[in-house]
Amino acid sequence: MLEELFPNVIMENLWTATYETLYMTVISVIGTFILGIILGLLLYLTDRGNLWSNRVINGITATVVNVFRAIPFIILILLLIPFTDFLMDTIRGPKAALPALIIGSAPFYARLVEIALKEVDKGVIEAAKSMGAKTHTIIFKVLLQESKPALVGGLTVTAIALIGYTAIAGVIGAGGLGDLAYMHGFQRRNNDVVFACTVFIVAIVFIFQWAGDFVSKRIDKR
Repeated sequence: MLEELFPNVIMENLWTATYETLYMTVISVIGTFILGIILGLLLYLTDRGNLWSNRVINGITATVVNVFRAIPFIILILLLIPFTDFLMDTIRGPKAALPALIIGSAPFYARLVEIALKEVDKGVIEAAKSMGAKTHTIIFKVLLQESKPALVGGLTVTAIALIGYTAIAGVIGAGGLGDLAYMHGFQRRNNDVVFACTVFIVAIVFIFQWAGDFVSKRIDKR
């Protein structure tokens, strides 16, 4: 069936590129989730009037987040080449794209985490405090628990952005569908390859969006 739709595409290459794109996306989503939650919590908790109110830490965290959000992803990849080479011992392939993907998307997700936490009812937090709840209990049992649907929704948006980032990373040798579309499609003027990669990327986006919406609805108790 696929061979008939894309007669000038080597299907083995297409499946390999799809696997590389999924590998980069899934691993970077996990890394982004962890780092984004940490940064988002720092932004929220150190803000004025919150549990760890601290202008200095909040200012430093906000500056780091804003700086990395402001750098275009293609430039960030180039800036991180020495760090990537040190960390991964290579600057090519799906593995080498992971540091840039995580560092590039975590600040974006951190802001979404901060917004989600700000939507938690202050009354619930105050009630937990009055009952003697410790800080870690408020963070894990109140803040993160109450904001789960918004956190999942934000992660879904970030994951879809990451799929686009993997295509950009592919253009400079990270592999995946972006690399296949550029190297074997655009440069060789093979429009079938470009079209096939586009179809597969769109399909991956739809799958992630569906999965995110499904999980968000299941955990939303409102």
